Amino acid sequence: MKYVSETYPKGIWSVYCTKGKDVEEPGFDFELVVVISAARHSPQNFCNGSWRSIWNIEFKDEIQSVEVRGEMQVGAHYFEEGNVQLDAKHECKDTTLIQSRDDSAISLVNIIRHHETEYLASLQTSYLKLPDTTFKDLRRKLPVTCTLFPWHNTAQFSLTRDIEKELGIGK
Repeated sequence: MKYVSETYPKGIWSVYCTKGKDVEEPGFDFELVVVISAARHSPQNFCNGSWRSIWNIEFKDEIQSVEVRGEMQVGAHYFEEGNVQLDAKHECKDTTLIQSRDDSAISLVNIIRHHETEYLASLQTSYLKLPDTTFKDLRRKLPVTCTLFPWHNTAQFSLTRDIEKELGIGK
């Protein structure tokens, strides 16, 4: 609860027991699912965004470990003078040892925090590179004629000669 309120101001979370029993006695395997969801709608700024992560946490009593599998999904929509959308997904996996109840909870929150922070940082890095990589790759390298435009010698075109003649400039 503390992590979600700090990281996602308007986020919500829930924890479900999906396998086994949630009991205090040793000797039982069980699985929890943690769901974190947040959305920000700002139509006056022409953008909307959403975040969802689902964490499957499997407690294996026999080997005294916890396996954590996460799936994160980000959606962003910018629609000022155009329509640009981002839909991204990422999966990760981690393990830790079973400790006391409080220590296990702190350890699991730290794993979730680490992977979500790492994923958001990679998205931000990709976003910063977007104009120099992705958008350039979307443009056509050559015109339909498959020849470069001769910017150094525009005098060969009749339009240039016509404009020079009309304005009384040039040769």
